[in-house]
Amino acid sequence: MPTLVIHAPKDKAQPENSRSFETIFMLGVGDGYAIPHNLFAQLSPGCGVVLLNKVSEKRAEGNLVKLVQTGKIDNDVGIYDVHFDNIKMVPYKTERLDKNGVAVISTSQPALPDHFSP
Repeated sequence: MPTLVIHAPKDKAQPENSRSFETIFMLGVGDGYAIPHNLFAQLSPGCGVVLLNKVSEKRAEGNLVKLVQTGKIDNDVGIYDVHFDNIKMVPYKTERLDKNGVAVISTSQPALPDHFSP
């Protein structure tokens, strides 16, 4: 089953218009993720979601509820709010992300060792 990985690079000290890992975790919504069509096509409600912060090495996992399109960069990339539930903190391990801070992984795909984190 595919799992959507989203990166929350902001910490609590960032400006109010960006959400911290903790806020995204508490609200169950990550705003404004650029997701290419080829990744979007692999996802459906009930898929896994991983919320990462590579700087503070935090990781949480839950279930995808819905993706709400809020914009478009071009024909191949939409901007989505990622809604999830049943989120819980888990031990940190990194994932390889695209330039927009997202990825779709298979639940059977092993994570990269922490020392390969960019």
